[in-house]
Amino acid sequence: MLKRFNKGKSLNYLEENRSRLLHYIHNILFYLSLGGLAFVFFDVGFVHDPENKPFFSAFYDYYTLGILVVLLVRLFLINRASIRKGWFIGEVIVVLWLTAGFVSQLFSHILPAASTLGAAYLRHNILTTGIIFYIFLIELSRRSAFLYQTKFSPTLLFIGSFILLIFLGTGLLMLPRATVGGISSLDALFTAASAVCVTGLIVVDTATYFTTFGKVIILILIQLGGLGIMTFTSFLGLFFQKRSTFQSQLFFQNLVNEENLGQTMHTLVNIIKITLLIEATGALFVFLSISPEAIPDIRDRVGFSVFHSVSAFCNAGFSTLTDGLYDFNFRFAYLFQLIIIGLIIFGGLGFPVITNIIRVIKQFLLNWQRKVLYREPYRHTSHLLTVHTKIVLVTTGLLILVGAILYFMTEANSTLREHTGVGKVVSALFGSVTPRTAGFNTVNMAQLTVPTILIYLLLMWIGGSPASTGGGIKTTTFAVAVLNVFAIARGKERLEVYRREIKSKSVRQAFAVMLLSFLVIGLATFFILYFNPEQQVIKVAFEAFSAYSTVGLSLGITAELSPMSRLVVIITMFLGRIGTFTLIAGMVTRVKSMSYRYPAESIIIT
Repeated sequence: MLKRFNKGKSLNYLEENRSRLLHYIHNILFYLSLGGLAFVFFDVGFVHDPENKPFFSAFYDYYTLGILVVLLVRLFLINRASIRKGWFIGEVIVVLWLTAGFVSQLFSHILPAASTLGAAYLRHNILTTGIIFYIFLIELSRRSAFLYQTKFSPTLLFIGSFILLIFLGTGLLMLPRATVGGISSLDALFTAASAVCVTGLIVVDTATYFTTFGKVIILILIQLGGLGIMTFTSFLGLFFQKRSTFQSQLFFQNLVNEENLGQTMHTLVNIIKITLLIEATGALFVFLSISPEAIPDIRDRVGFSVFHSVSAFCNAGFSTLTDGLYDFNFRFAYLFQLIIIGLIIFGGLGFPVITNIIRVIKQFLLNWQRKVLYREPYRHTSHLLTVHTKIVLVTTGLLILVGAILYFMTEANSTLREHTGVGKVVSALFGSVTPRTAGFNTVNMAQLTVPTILIYLLLMWIGGSPASTGGGIKTTTFAVAVLNVFAIARGKERLEVYRREIKSKSVRQAFAVMLLSFLVIGLATFFILYFNPEQQVIKVAFEAFSAYSTVGLSLGITAELSPMSRLVVIITMFLGRIGTFTLIAGMVTRVKSMSYRYPAESIIIT
């Protein structure tokens, strides 16, 4: 009887202290993963003597043993009802993987083959390193919850995450094994800022200056910069949580541009799913479109496909080719170029538009299914296609079409001379799409005619759409401004489109964004000319427009700029990525209410 009482008491004690013990376990895992991550970068990023190999092997053995023990304790203490089933299965797989490695190590003295198997499991293995990253990101996402209780606005935290990511990327790119011959701190900062801001401007050749390790770092910075590090870590937090708190939904409502508070976390998950699906599909198509003669090694083709798919969808414009897509093996690869065009367009539409289109497609398939199976139409009268989606699609389509026609007209006797037939059409289409924040080039930028450069300035300035990986003032801003001009000219007091009224707040914000963009671009052009007076105005202006709109196209002066001019370009890229209006709105105290009104007067505007 006494034994039963003591056993029940112990169980109650364990149940009461479960959350406290789990808290300690989470902290241990976080610091273990942080230390392991630092050691991985130390191992991979620095050149070591062969005599130090036993030390690294021993560290990986003891480190992985520690991770395994803590994970086993967490699996024992975890409350299955509070976590997702998929995460629990993933955790079990990780434990089984590490356990198999240690079992093979224990029997290495009996079976020599087991020693080889154990080394494959535990030492310098991609999957083991992936486990370290996985644990670190999961535990980091847990700690992001404290951000919801802070007094800082989500906007400032969003901006701060980009700054932190840029400096972290700078440090990683300065590791000895990230580059072939070393890199200066300013060039590393420029490259990291360009990758995080998904711009694509470079001061050193990505293809020859960076090693495979350095290119992987750039790729990760592009991906995190395109999605936003806070979006990514919060998604991982949702990966193991069954429910999201009201504070977390409120925190991310403006960050993901979701009007319905209840759909905020669902939208967040959809952003990650859509991104990974499109990038994976794009990488597959790119791989299939590459000829073995262009890239003989299959591993290089896979890396090339993944890198350019992510870079294209994120509208980053980075390439692992010295001449970009103007490389002789790819300037005439029109199928490959069409795939890149598709990725750029999808990345520039914005996640709200993509999810809205998916919703419409699902509804259409449902109607068709009911019509076929039940022999009667399924009536659904709700407006699924939002006004925002319609404006984005129409504006994007017109800009691509008009841009392609103008490019074909102005470049027929210049950069398009080496192409024939369909090649001219594809190249003109590519030339219309790429300045919309993508930054890839299939032609020699130095040979562009002046009219084409002016067209590029306009297209770069407009950029992509809201909540996308593109920059610029955004297509909706441009469309609202143009529609408002016509509405005023016709004497209309309200701006109406598609039988809907556009709020006056949106109209005022559109003109504010346009004014701020001209201010930043103008100041950037002025300071670059001040620090580099030998440069031509048109080339400097092109550089400033490209940096602010996070395009990445250049007329060949980026590497020639002085250190101060490069700092100006870095600041311009950063402001263009986060949005100048967003920065001001985050720093200025908002007025909660205006319960008064002054007498109105008219101002003469002609």
